Amino acid sequence: MTEPKPSVSPKTQDLLKRRARAEAGGGPERAKAQHQRGKLLARERIDLLLDEDSFEEIDLLIGKNRPELGSEDGESPADGVVAGYGKINGRGVCVFAQDFTVSGGSLGLAHARKICKLLDRAVEAGVPVVGLCDSGGARIQEGVDALGGYAEIFHRNVLASGVVPQISVVLGPCAGGAVYSPALTDFVFMVEETSHMFITGPDVVRQATGEQCDFETLGGAKTHSEKSGVCHFRAASEQDCFRQVRELLDYIPSNWKQPAPSVMLSDDAARPSEILDSIAASDSKKPYDIREVIGEIADGHRFLEVHRDFAKNIVAGFIRLGGESVGVVANNPAVLSGALDIDASEKAGRFVRFCDAFGIPLLTLVDVPGYWPGLAQEHGGIIRKGAKLLYAYAEATVPKITVILRKAYGGAYDVMSSKHIRGDINYAWPGAEIAVMGAAGAVEIIHRREIASAANPEAKRRELVQSYVERFASPYQAAKRGYVDEIIEAGKTRQKVVSALRFLKNKAAPAPAKKHGNIPL
Repeated sequence: MTEPKPSVSPKTQDLLKRRARAEAGGGPERAKAQHQRGKLLARERIDLLLDEDSFEEIDLLIGKNRPELGSEDGESPADGVVAGYGKINGRGVCVFAQDFTVSGGSLGLAHARKICKLLDRAVEAGVPVVGLCDSGGARIQEGVDALGGYAEIFHRNVLASGVVPQISVVLGPCAGGAVYSPALTDFVFMVEETSHMFITGPDVVRQATGEQCDFETLGGAKTHSEKSGVCHFRAASEQDCFRQVRELLDYIPSNWKQPAPSVMLSDDAARPSEILDSIAASDSKKPYDIREVIGEIADGHRFLEVHRDFAKNIVAGFIRLGGESVGVVANNPAVLSGALDIDASEKAGRFVRFCDAFGIPLLTLVDVPGYWPGLAQEHGGIIRKGAKLLYAYAEATVPKITVILRKAYGGAYDVMSSKHIRGDINYAWPGAEIAVMGAAGAVEIIHRREIASAANPEAKRRELVQSYVERFASPYQAAKRGYVDEIIEAGKTRQKVVSALRFLKNKAAPAPAKKHGNIPL
């Protein structure tokens, strides 16, 4: 005999109806329009991002407003933002997703309070925050309340900075003051064709400056990943974007007090590399892609690059060494000869500070001819902006391993985690050159007259260059002074770096007592 189903009380029925209304968002017509734009709904996005059945929603029933402040019928389901907590790869995370089907995802006071509450809970629980942004901006009807709501979120972004990782995923429009919350977070993801970020839209730009542009040119994913540097990761689709977010979270800790996740080592820590030996033996003027070196050093040859399309003369990202997460910063000789410029300094400086804030060791691979010259760089503030990378390295107290591959010239040698700004273990390949400037340029300055008066100027020049390298630029000169801890065989770089990181695992380097420093912003 079938057991009769228990009756549902009227109060429970009322609760279920309220839930269903809130979960329906803007209704089927607006949901259809969202899909026609090639965009997923807020709850669909959360389901794709989080582990299956792990999401627990909070403040679902917030959203009943006065008719003049809400949508057409006075209702604003969930006030246009879905918020809660769940898991990604088994680890706790807080997440909010703006719902474009409800008043265009616009932000009002209740909407902001939901996000603020979530940020507060994330800090208290010590878990990362992922924000899925898809909003038309401030809710105009709410006036200063909407503006105040944004400021409350900004304040919490700042308080949470360096405490828990903050990730912004822009999946639609993000305009005006709304852009500053993603800008304050650690990493920004965008999707090609559907993500747009800008302070003022194309119409305002045209009226103010006469410049003609569309949404994609002004603030699309390509623009912000290649030109402005606002976007750290660019994806071809929302599904690809969520995969990238999950991969990034695998490399970083839940909060500043915990270590990053480690994995079982399946790669020989002492694995040699003939490719690195070949690069070391090649002509020092011949360019190569530094990612090849990083891949040879990394566990499983895997490298998660950050800011891949921006400031390509320097490369930054995450690898594992001996199963542990490590941040890598490396000059890339394939672009601008690996020289430092404004964008490279800011890109790498920001990455170094993130790794230091969350206890992730740093590996620096140096092949740098100096700073990129020119009026644009000088007038653009390379002195001030270039100092950001120097400040970041000097301030960092995490384990710092440095390998000088082929050259380290001038002030750029100092900046790239040299022994003088407290690199912990500094290696050099046998053919590395460490000097104030390249041997050819130095000889032209020091021995100009001697070369000019020689019977065979070219032969004399080669002789003097060789002498300069041996006397001043050889890594053995730096090693004699303790500025390089060991000169290593290129093919054994992985083995050496893994060993050094294991040695430094419990490094403690207390900072001097002060409120905070004054980085050259």
